[in-house]
Amino acid sequence: MPVLTKRFLKLQSVLNRRMADLTVLLEHVEKPHNLSAILRSCDAVGVLEANAINNHGKTSTFNSTAQGSQKWVKVHDHKDIYTATKHLKNQGFTLFGTSIEKGSLDYRKCDFKVPTAFVLGAEKWGLDNKTIKMMDEIIYIPMRGMVQSLNVSVAAATLLFEALRQRQEAGIAPQHGEGLSKSLYTKMIFEWAYPEVARWCNEVGRDYPSLDSQGVITENLPRTIKMRY
Repeated sequence: MPVLTKRFLKLQSVLNRRMADLTVLLEHVEKPHNLSAILRSCDAVGVLEANAINNHGKTSTFNSTAQGSQKWVKVHDHKDIYTATKHLKNQGFTLFGTSIEKGSLDYRKCDFKVPTAFVLGAEKWGLDNKTIKMMDEIIYIPMRGMVQSLNVSVAAATLLFEALRQRQEAGIAPQHGEGLSKSLYTKMIFEWAYPEVARWCNEVGRDYPSLDSQGVITENLPRTIKMRY
């Protein structure tokens, strides 16, 4: 059974506002509650994909706090900070590391309209010193109380919504899919609408079938594959 038209239009509406040039890189943020809360903020703001580095190569795990957002914001797990930063810099991202350092900039004075990656550290220790040296800019969120920093998930939400605010004010927050390339948009809408069929296509090494304007697969697929949707 094809995806319902109402459902397909909802998927399109969300994907139309996704931004491929805004992301987070989480260094050893491993508590499921924090990871889940960060992914939920990414989804709310319109982040397409997130990035994470975990100890011992563990896969990121989530709990109910995510509210299913991990299905809509893909997380790339990287083996180390060098691989992760190289991956992002090759895509043209500016890396904004969060740390209370001499010379750190108030986040409200930074330009997040450029391709932006917020790099946040572990819940207890923050970013590693070697990671700080790899950043393009070190930023902080001013505190007025006794504690010096926010919970990592709250900090991520604060920064992400500031980036969205700046882009909305500048009139560059996507509304009609302009935040993704045409090929990426086509790929993502199919994977969102028909995840099982997409998985089959990847397994057999074939292109995704085309969809019509209502989200119906236009190709006559094998019966066993039709049973997956």
